[in-house]
Amino acid sequence: MKILVVDDDKEIVELLSIYVKNEGYEPVLAYSGKEAITKLATNPDIALMILDIMMPNLSGIDVVKQVRKDSQIPIIIVSAKTGDMDKIQGLITGADDYVTKPFNPLEVMARVKSLLRRSQNAVTNDEPDVLEVGPLVIKKDSHEVTTLTGKQIQLTALEFGILYLLASHPNRVFSADEIFERVWQQESIISAKTVMVHVSHLRDKIEEATDGEKVIETVWGVGYKVSAQ
Repeated sequence: MKILVVDDDKEIVELLSIYVKNEGYEPVLAYSGKEAITKLATNPDIALMILDIMMPNLSGIDVVKQVRKDSQIPIIIVSAKTGDMDKIQGLITGADDYVTKPFNPLEVMARVKSLLRRSQNAVTNDEPDVLEVGPLVIKKDSHEVTTLTGKQIQLTALEFGILYLLASHPNRVFSADEIFERVWQQESIISAKTVMVHVSHLRDKIEEATDGEKVIETVWGVGYKVSAQ
């Protein structure tokens, strides 16, 4: 399984590539945003990307925007920008996770493995294969979400996981911590803002495809739910 590591700091690329190899993955290396786009185009079997934000010519944010036009590959941003707004911007753009520098390479690899599990096994096998929720049809095996009129909604693995979790338990309210632990398959640390951003992005995609229909409800102070129809 190939992991693309992108940073203009060669020492960071080399460090992460060592840990990627030690975990049994094949590192693919890029030292700029433009090179990352090229490597993705020439290596369609890349399973995940670890991406720096602050790079010359083409920033990490711009890379995410380009990639998200036609790919839902898991993306972990690794950045020296530590502010909440920087993290939110990265997640809204389409990244799946955000790690700040300086980082522990073991933590990065734990997040890599979690996201790969998430993308390969977004839902458990005992859940229904197909769900119909309001204007949506959700297909577990193919990770497809369409409207009742057949319009496809492109979701990341994490967005799909959140939607399927809520839709398969109608009327149940899930807290941000519960969503994080079930969908990210990690212990909750600072999950609330991360979940909030992903839910917001998910809602935007659903509402754009369904002319503004509300599927995911916020229960203020508690969490999120999908109501039974």
